[in-house]
Amino acid sequence: MSGSAVSGFRASRPARLLALVLGLVAFAVLIGLGTWQVERLHWKEALLATIDQRIHSVPLPLADIEKKFAEGGDVDYWPVTVSGQFMPEGERHFFATYEGDSGFYVYTPLKLADGRAVFVNRGFVPYDLKDAGKRPAGQVTGEVTVTGLARNPLPEKPSSMVPDNDTVKNVFYWKDRDVMAASAGLPTGAALVPFFIDADKTPNPGGLPVGGVTMIDLPNSHLQYAVTWYGLAAALAGVLGVWLFRSRRN
Repeated sequence: MSGSAVSGFRASRPARLLALVLGLVAFAVLIGLGTWQVERLHWKEALLATIDQRIHSVPLPLADIEKKFAEGGDVDYWPVTVSGQFMPEGERHFFATYEGDSGFYVYTPLKLADGRAVFVNRGFVPYDLKDAGKRPAGQVTGEVTVTGLARNPLPEKPSSMVPDNDTVKNVFYWKDRDVMAASAGLPTGAALVPFFIDADKTPNPGGLPVGGVTMIDLPNSHLQYAVTWYGLAAALAGVLGVWLFRSRRN
């Protein structure tokens, strides 16, 4: 064998070793991503089972839901019933889409008999009906009873991609309960229930807001993602195997 041939062989060996190491690292990453999606699948299935169990439960009085929140800090999707008087002048508007239309979810303070208030998501109104004066029939007065689903508060903005809330225009992009309360003109010192309530589909006078807008059918694509990552790992393993076999033969 000539000296140049031997030199070429020795020069290619580190390159093959580097390619093998990179291939194994990529394989490990793909396996890790697949395993993570399997873990997410189990988490999502448990969450969906919890939601299904809760939404089919008998509505509980507000005091019982407050006790659950105090014990565990989680009351999402528990059915609840509460009575009080709406404070329509304190409407806060959360930008949303519903059945393909852009508009707002109307969060209205409900004043309770003990002087506290709870924000109720009464439902959806189209974009051009944000102004409560354009839907006067829906501005209910007097004592009302609301049945719906309790929703946890958000501790912070969900993502830096979410716009900041615009209190001047009364447009909220995330549910900042404290800022909603501060800008709603609630009486000084008024205490708030520490979670929200999404009203059910019981029709409001005049048809607006449209209640029952809680999203319950959460997407669950983790199995497909896991199969994709594991499939890519298997394909890479096959490529590496063929490459190593041919390298040994050569």
